Amino acid sequence: MNIFRYFRAKLADVLSEMTAAGELPEGLNTDRAGVEPPRDPSHGDITTNAAMVLAKAAGMKPRDLAQLLAARLLAFDEVETAEIAGPGFINMRLADEFWRDRLTEILKAGTAYGDSALGGGAKVNVEYVSANPTGPLHVGHARGAVVGDALASLLEKAGYDVTREYYVNDAGAQVDALAWSAYFRYLRALGAEIDETEFAKLCPGGELQYRGEYLKGVGKALIEEYGDKLADRDEVHGEWTIRSVEDWLPTVRAVAIDRMMDLVRQDLAVLGVEQKVFTSERELVERGGVDEALDLFAERGLSYTGVLDPPKGKKPDDWEPRPQLLFKASEFGDDVDRPLKKSDGSWTYFATDVANHWDKYRRGFSSMINVWGADHGGYVKRMQAAVKAVTAGEGELDVKLCQMVNLMDGGKPVKMSKRAGKFVTLRDVVDEVGKDVVRFIMLTRKNDAHLDFDMQKVTEQSRDNPVFYVQYAHARIRSVMRKAQELFDAGAIAPETLAKANLDDLTDTDELALIRNMASWPRTVESAAEAHEAHRIAYYLYDLASQFHALWNKGNEDASLRFLIPEQNELTIARLAMIQGVAFVIASGLKVFGVTPVEEMR
Repeated sequence: MNIFRYFRAKLADVLSEMTAAGELPEGLNTDRAGVEPPRDPSHGDITTNAAMVLAKAAGMKPRDLAQLLAARLLAFDEVETAEIAGPGFINMRLADEFWRDRLTEILKAGTAYGDSALGGGAKVNVEYVSANPTGPLHVGHARGAVVGDALASLLEKAGYDVTREYYVNDAGAQVDALAWSAYFRYLRALGAEIDETEFAKLCPGGELQYRGEYLKGVGKALIEEYGDKLADRDEVHGEWTIRSVEDWLPTVRAVAIDRMMDLVRQDLAVLGVEQKVFTSERELVERGGVDEALDLFAERGLSYTGVLDPPKGKKPDDWEPRPQLLFKASEFGDDVDRPLKKSDGSWTYFATDVANHWDKYRRGFSSMINVWGADHGGYVKRMQAAVKAVTAGEGELDVKLCQMVNLMDGGKPVKMSKRAGKFVTLRDVVDEVGKDVVRFIMLTRKNDAHLDFDMQKVTEQSRDNPVFYVQYAHARIRSVMRKAQELFDAGAIAPETLAKANLDDLTDTDELALIRNMASWPRTVESAAEAHEAHRIAYYLYDLASQFHALWNKGNEDASLRFLIPEQNELTIARLAMIQGVAFVIASGLKVFGVTPVEEMR
């Protein structure tokens, strides 16, 4: 139960009753009357602004209307007090029994507690990672992978039908550069004594862009499948020579992309990420997807041939104006119109991205979420404009930008260089600290904030390490439950039995505060899902764990507050029910993160 939605419904009933009684005018718009947690918890459990937002339309003073509302709200058994504050807020405290009933609800639901029907089964496409298939994933990619995966799980928990997608950028200059680098490895694997510097001169841009050891496997794979058919041998001197580009580039590129995507899938699997849909940019272009999308622009008068103004910061004599096919992006909130074709007549990256999102919309996704690196920040407006245009306003794109991860080891920065092949891979980090640590830490800050990831600090057993602190709470609870088996048989402390327990002995202020926090979990799930902000779950779990640890410490100081009191079975059972509830909520949150709750700390 989302208690705030529950009391919003009760408020609506009260307003209807007052309208029927002639205390409020007919047709009053009550949409702005909300029920929220008060900013200051000392003011109560829930608060409503109904009197303030409805007073003018009702022809009353806010405090006068608040008095009428408060009197009716007090009639509910769940409401213990209803006090008017400030200009007309109504702050309510709820009965202890109401909170204890929420604990029973948690015990009955288990880790499914917090599951919501908010999304109503609406389809959402979450595209994340989508790194160029030019090598293994590094720790920077891990953040986008975790943010996207956790957001997808969060939306699923909130009742949405989610598709996890990877857009494979397998067209363009980067994959051609990869093919040249792979071809060099192929020639070397054949035994060709080709100088790297001389070979680089033949490559686009005069550079051998990718030198990583991971490409040796591509060279061997090419030999296994094609032998020496992709190169020529001088029969007189026995030297290998490079064949014409058109004879080998398409084949080498395809093999290299397949092998790199195999590496990507393996890296993601190590992180616990599994995407069901992989969309190829090259296939999208070849089947005419870009033409179809841009034909729509033409039909709707949203594209034209024109000349763009010089980019900001460039002198006029640096600018060569030329006619281009342009999208009227400025009509949809972008700063300027955007080119759809390059000077050589090929599509721009933007044009293929338009086709990608049009393809998603045709597959039934009017709601789309993309998780990108922060370096794509300048690309957001144009893509959101394109989605509005190509879907005739029916599609919506939310872009979550992930800032850089500062990888450190003992406070010292770890340098990375993908092209030189000298970088810390995602797999290196997972092997060092574990999948669950990587996933949790990546969600401890908002996606658009920089994140420091210190491979030593993230494994420290201290309160400053959030993943340890949350897991320690769960492990402590499991330890208490194991000890409880010395006092009770297993059936007596099973969750389904605890759900029927008498909880009246849970009267301590901090015990009830802990239950109130647990009861806020459904609202946390829904609000985080609506905002597309999975990091809120990390904040919530840390706060809940802190409350639990504080209660544990109180028991160390005062024996009457311990969870296990052998001579008081009924009180002990009630407290076991309480901490089992905490364990369920922590496990429910960790499941959203794709993290396994631990049974004991080592």
